[in-house]
Amino acid sequence: MKKGKFITIDGIEGAGKSTQIDFICDYLSNKGVNVILTREPGGTELGEKIRELLLSSETKSMHSDTELMMMFAARNEHIHSKIMPALAQGDWILSDRFTDASYAYQGGGRGLDIKRIAQLERWVLQDFSPDMTLLLDVPVELGMSRVESRGKKDRIELEDMDFFNRVREAYIDRSKQFPDRIKLIDSSQTVEHTKQQIKAILGLL
Repeated sequence: MKKGKFITIDGIEGAGKSTQIDFICDYLSNKGVNVILTREPGGTELGEKIRELLLSSETKSMHSDTELMMMFAARNEHIHSKIMPALAQGDWILSDRFTDASYAYQGGGRGLDIKRIAQLERWVLQDFSPDMTLLLDVPVELGMSRVESRGKKDRIELEDMDFFNRVREAYIDRSKQFPDRIKLIDSSQTVEHTKQQIKAILGLL
């Protein structure tokens, strides 16, 4: 049986991931691909419980190292319980966020040492990596204005503009470091404009 493909989609808050995820799932399904949608943190019963702790606005304080390790704990469960088994049976996986988010949010945003994140990545992922990452990029001011229109914010969304500027810069740095895997997409214009960029990239798979 042909092994499936693992696609991740990432970006700062307000980049338009949710809208484009629906488009990607429809696009792949129309191509005859059985695609499974998942997310991080989350994707498994345990992962969703960790997600609730991480994102709840009622979680008032958390050490940055704790946040990072909880992200990777959820990711470890996600990989072994859901992602790898699905890929082995030929399904495609589309994940809303993956390890690049740890480099962006805990590395760029929180200022944690990238080398420490890389150690956790090697331990949990070993040589596993997405086949392709779609990185939706939008100016922070625009992204956060979209978030404001959605209503109540989660714990991460409550961070200030400087935090998200650091996150965005870290994402862009990752795209330059891994240009073959990470495809930088301008999502600051219309939804349709973003869809056309994604469609062209997915055609490369």
